[in-house]
Amino acid sequence: MISLPVLGLTLLLMAVVMNVAWAFQRQVGNSGWIDVFWTFGTGAAGIIAALFPFAGDGAPSTRQLLAAAIILIWALRLGGYIARRVATSAEDARYARFRTVWGEGYQRTLYLFVMPQAAITAVLCASIASAANRPVAGLDGRDIAAAAILLIAIAGEGLADAQLAAFKKAGPPKGSVCDRGLWAWSRHPNYFFEWTLWLAWPVMGLDLTRPVSWLTLVAPIAMFGVLRFLTGVPPLEETMLASRGDTYRAYQARTSAFFPLPPKSGA
Repeated sequence: MISLPVLGLTLLLMAVVMNVAWAFQRQVGNSGWIDVFWTFGTGAAGIIAALFPFAGDGAPSTRQLLAAAIILIWALRLGGYIARRVATSAEDARYARFRTVWGEGYQRTLYLFVMPQAAITAVLCASIASAANRPVAGLDGRDIAAAAILLIAIAGEGLADAQLAAFKKAGPPKGSVCDRGLWAWSRHPNYFFEWTLWLAWPVMGLDLTRPVSWLTLVAPIAMFGVLRFLTGVPPLEETMLASRGDTYRAYQARTSAFFPLPPKSGA
């Protein structure tokens, strides 16, 4: 069972969070903080969606606790990473690009860009709630597999981040592109592993004989759309093309945009 009032509460919570995020970034002059607020806010909303309603004995089930732990670990890792980066670096290239493109209307357009993210979180929470409330007593192999997906996603994203950091630390020539390790197989391996995490919900809760469980598919579908076609790959690729030019075009020609695949030979 999925509690519609709880999902409404997650939407309301995130609407507040994103309003605060927009006001905060405007005050400090760094829009990268929006991503920090969204990640921690989504973590909090996801925990609410996972834990309620309680089982018949008035306490969350072990599956609900596992789902809450998965989304908590995700939020702490990703949110902490983004917060450290935003606090110690210049504004994220995507937002810097938006400032240039949107000009004087930047803050107004940014607000319209930010607020739909509250609805995205509510959609993700529907998947979390459906998986957490699979009506099977105790944990089973599917729950273990979901936890394993979390570990794989965190390890892969952490490795991609570390490889990119090592590339930058080595002082590469101006205009060069990181194409080592995972970055030789995907232009955005960090986004790919970020998306991978959301596969945990259908693995944990999908049951084709239980229509409400089909909601578990919504999260990976929605996150793929957001990362691959909306706020992830497209604006970052536009920024990289503007700063790297033909070097990045050559990288695009030989390297998969999202899913890790062997580099194209001769490209």
